[in-house]
Amino acid sequence: MSTEPPPPPGSGEPPEDDPFRKQPPPGRSEGQGEGQGPGSGSPYDTPYGGSQPPPPSYGGGPYDAGGGGPYGGGGGTGGYPADPLAGMPPLADSGRRTLARIIDMILVGIVVVLLTLAFGVSEYQMDGDRISAGRSFAQSLVAAVLFVAYDTLLTAKWGQTLGKKWLGMRVANLSDGATPAAQTSLLRALVLWVPFAFCCACVWTVICGGWSFFDKPYKQGLHDKAAKTVVVSTGS
Repeated sequence: MSTEPPPPPGSGEPPEDDPFRKQPPPGRSEGQGEGQGPGSGSPYDTPYGGSQPPPPSYGGGPYDAGGGGPYGGGGGTGGYPADPLAGMPPLADSGRRTLARIIDMILVGIVVVLLTLAFGVSEYQMDGDRISAGRSFAQSLVAAVLFVAYDTLLTAKWGQTLGKKWLGMRVANLSDGATPAAQTSLLRALVLWVPFAFCCACVWTVICGGWSFFDKPYKQGLHDKAAKTVVVSTGS
């Protein structure tokens, strides 16, 4: 059990008791590095604990010890495996992600329409025989606030919106598999929803979300890249 105190509120670090956080290999505590001498009791101990240096590394992986993992994740000799996806469920299918996003858009969109009607904010303005169809700034602002709040709160609390929950997937930090912190969830939601609410909604949705269809190897949308997250299957 770690003796370090929990991070203060707002630090951006996910809680250590997060059930989705990847765990270090058995017999080795998280953060324990190489270079510890024999006799420590770990199955990862090597005979190079004294003055004798270890043999040179010939690893050719993209996340070997020299460069660390993507976005600052652990390297091949750190507490986590070289592949940041090791220990995580499989990545979610991009088609299912799109369907989950459509479900979320419908759910929040209904609330947006009800609120704008209640406060007299109309998307369509009639002036005699002329109908000018233009999205009002007030409606766009309401939509942006609701979409960002919905995505941020649910992702930070459960790692999934209602659409993702119903289709069996969740958002995870690429570095450790944990549920994203509030700051990470907010950044992810801002990149996804602010351009959608104020301009080029259809184009931005296709570009930002559709990026996951072509991104390798993590199937990240642009909002995932900004927040350093991935979407994985929950198996349900």
